[in-house]
Amino acid sequence: MTTRPKTPAGPTRRAALKTLAAGAGAMSLPLWARYAQAQSAEPIRIGFQVHRTGIGAAYGRWYDRTTEAAVQRINAAGGINGRMVEIVAEDDGTDPKRGAEVVEKFANQHGCDVGYGTLFSHVVMGSAPRAGELRLPYFVVSEGHHVASGALNRWTLQPGITDVKSQVLSMAPWVTQNLGKKVTMIFPDYAFGHDHRDYFTQGVEAAGGEVLAQIAIPPTETSFTRHFAKIPRETEVVYHVMVGPAVLTFVKEMGEFFGPSRPEIFGFIDSLEAVDLASPGLEFLEGTYFWEGNPRYAQPDQSEFDRAFRDAVGVDPNGASVSDPTDVSTYGHMFGCWETLYVIKAGMEAAGYRGPEDRAALIEACEAITDMPHSDEHPQGAKIFNGRTHQVFGHQYISRVDGGKLVVVHRTSIEDTFYPDEVDYTAQPL
Repeated sequence: MTTRPKTPAGPTRRAALKTLAAGAGAMSLPLWARYAQAQSAEPIRIGFQVHRTGIGAAYGRWYDRTTEAAVQRINAAGGINGRMVEIVAEDDGTDPKRGAEVVEKFANQHGCDVGYGTLFSHVVMGSAPRAGELRLPYFVVSEGHHVASGALNRWTLQPGITDVKSQVLSMAPWVTQNLGKKVTMIFPDYAFGHDHRDYFTQGVEAAGGEVLAQIAIPPTETSFTRHFAKIPRETEVVYHVMVGPAVLTFVKEMGEFFGPSRPEIFGFIDSLEAVDLASPGLEFLEGTYFWEGNPRYAQPDQSEFDRAFRDAVGVDPNGASVSDPTDVSTYGHMFGCWETLYVIKAGMEAAGYRGPEDRAALIEACEAITDMPHSDEHPQGAKIFNGRTHQVFGHQYISRVDGGKLVVVHRTSIEDTFYPDEVDYTAQPL
C-alpha cells in the first residue's frame, strides 16, 4: 500500500525559521548589516564532491555550474546566517574509494561544515559510511534508493532530488496502460541500475504487466549490439536507462538494431543527458518516450521559477548552454544541486548553525522540514520531505520526442511517488 510520509515530530521548517527570525541573531539584522557581518565572518564551507573525471564527468560539469550559480545567488542575498558560502570542490573520479577519501579531506583537511553533491550511487555507497564515522552531514544528489532503503546512516540525506524507487513506481502504471505490458529492461550493472531492475519490475507486475528480460550492462561497456540480441521477440516495450560517456553509442546502436520496425521505447533521460537530440543517428527516437526529472525543453506552461533557474545557470529554452547551443546540459538532474543547497541553507538557518558543534542540530533541523513549495528555491516543482527516511518526494515527468524535442505528456502527482517507509533514521543516535 502506498502511503504519504508522515510529518515528523518536532518543529516545522516554517516554525523553526520564524523562531530564529524572532531572535536577536543575524537574521534579525537589516540586509546591509547582514552583508557587513558576512564580510567579516568566517565563511560556511561546503565540501563539493564532484565527478570531474570518470564516467560521471558530464554530470559533474553541470553539477558544478549549477552549484556555482546557486551559491552566487545565496551570497548575493546575504549568505547563510549572515555568512558567505564558500565551495570547496574535490574530484572523486566517480570512484567509490576516492569518494571516501574526499569525504575525509572535507572533514579533516578543509574544515568543511558539510559534504554535498555526490551523484553516482556506487560512489555514495562508498562515501556515506565514512561521512557517518566523521559525523559530517552528507547531502547527496544521487537518485539511488540507498538513502531511503536504510542502507546508510543518519548523517546522510537526499533532500533535493527524488529516488529511483519513487520515480519508477509512479510511472510503471502509465507505461503498461499506454505502451504495452510485456517489457524488456536494459540497465547499468551497479546499484543505480539494480534499483531500476527491482522497483520497475515490481511496479510493472503490480500494474498487470510482465518483465520478460532484464539485461544488465557493465558500466565500462563501449559497444552494445550484442546485448540487444538478448531482447525477446515478443517484447512490446524496451525500457532503457544508461549512463556514462558511451550513452550516445548506446542509443545509436539501439536504433540500428531495431531499424524501422521497433517496439515501443521508454527510456530514462540518463541515456541522453548532455546529448543533443539532433545528433546524427538519433532520428529513430521520434515518437519514443523518456522520464525526465526536470523537462529539458521549456514547455508552453513553463513556470517563472524554471525561467529564473535557467537564466541563473545559463541554460537556453532547449536545455543547452546559452553560450554554446551544442553544449547540452544534464537538465533532468542538475536542479537537485540548486535545491539541495537551499535545503542546507534552510536547515542551517533553522538550527542557528554556527559551526561543526552544531552539525547534529543541522541534521535535526533538516529532518523537521516537510513541505517545499514550488519557488525560486525549488524550481523543479513542489516537494515533500520525509525526515524519517531522509528522502524527498516530488513530481515526475514523462515526455515524448516530438519534432526533435521532448514534450511533456504526463506529470505524476507527488502522492503517486510515495511508498512505505523502510527506515527511521531519527531513531538512530547522533
